[in-house]
Amino acid sequence: MLSRVFLALSFAAATLATSLLADLPPFNSSLFKDLNVTRGLVYHYYASPADTGKPTLVFLHGFPSTSYDWRHQVSFFQDKGYGLIVPDMLGYGGTAKPLDPEAYAPSLISRDIVDILDAEGLQQSVLIGHDWGAKIASRLANYFPQYFNSYAFLAVGYTTPNSFALPFSEQNNASRAVLGYENFGYWDFFSSDGADQIILDNLDSFFDIAFPKDTVFTIKDFAPLGAIGDFIRNGRRITPGDFVTPEERAIQMELLRQGGFAAPLNWYKILTTSIERDDDQGIPSENAVLKKPVFFGAALRDYVALAATFIAAALQNSNDTLTIHQYDSGHWVQLEVKDEVNSDLLQWIEGLKLDV
Repeated sequence: MLSRVFLALSFAAATLATSLLADLPPFNSSLFKDLNVTRGLVYHYYASPADTGKPTLVFLHGFPSTSYDWRHQVSFFQDKGYGLIVPDMLGYGGTAKPLDPEAYAPSLISRDIVDILDAEGLQQSVLIGHDWGAKIASRLANYFPQYFNSYAFLAVGYTTPNSFALPFSEQNNASRAVLGYENFGYWDFFSSDGADQIILDNLDSFFDIAFPKDTVFTIKDFAPLGAIGDFIRNGRRITPGDFVTPEERAIQMELLRQGGFAAPLNWYKILTTSIERDDDQGIPSENAVLKKPVFFGAALRDYVALAATFIAAALQNSNDTLTIHQYDSGHWVQLEVKDEVNSDLLQWIEGLKLDV
């Protein structure tokens, strides 16, 4: 009985989120679709067809987000005739919100995205990911390289098969020894019981620290063990970044409020347990090094996803052309320096001379 009630509530939340996003420019409400993927979960996604001779770009968002994160890229590339596939990732927006962390294993989500591409008849696409979307882009490159002709990673770079080989506690010890703080310590709070309600009860506080104007705050108030929990529980406020307008903030907060955080936080629970580590054991070793063109947009003022770490990983794990742009930006490069990112991505894509 309780499971049926939860499913009904989840469907209602997804419907509200779907209707809200469908009415927002630059999205065309007629281009949103829903697909029941192979494992029985519904994905909500935006599908704009490509003009003749133009490739399709697949945009994957991270936490805490929806397809609305890509609004500036949708506007820019849609107007130029590029095809677009922009899903709400698992746990967000109009997509299913399972509560079992096992459902968020990257190999499973990668298969979900391929199901969308198959449904759209897409055999070759340009794959672009930000944050945890970049992790899924990495796994798609590992498991399904035949579907993509190139990969772009923003803020979070290529995530190698052994990125999560260390248990969570050992990761924290290692980063504290090198940086003086645990840059992934916040995973602990996000994985804790009741964190979803604490965030909802203090959503303005959470949004401030997740989208800060001064990213130095993340070194002591977001990243370290215990920091973000204390920040949010106390309802602390800091100046948010002006790369999100008040109107956009209201939309993003409403989308997140409607969907809740119980499902999205599973993206962290798989990291603080062995789920991600065990799942990555299935990555084919021959696909660990990327053999197609790679773009990495590094965020130099991101003190959580450290640019230098991902630049090093890209240099070591790419056997094709590698393009690196370094932005004077925090984590949200596609929002904060949208014009630079869009221009650089366009130049890179045009330079690939893809056969479409």
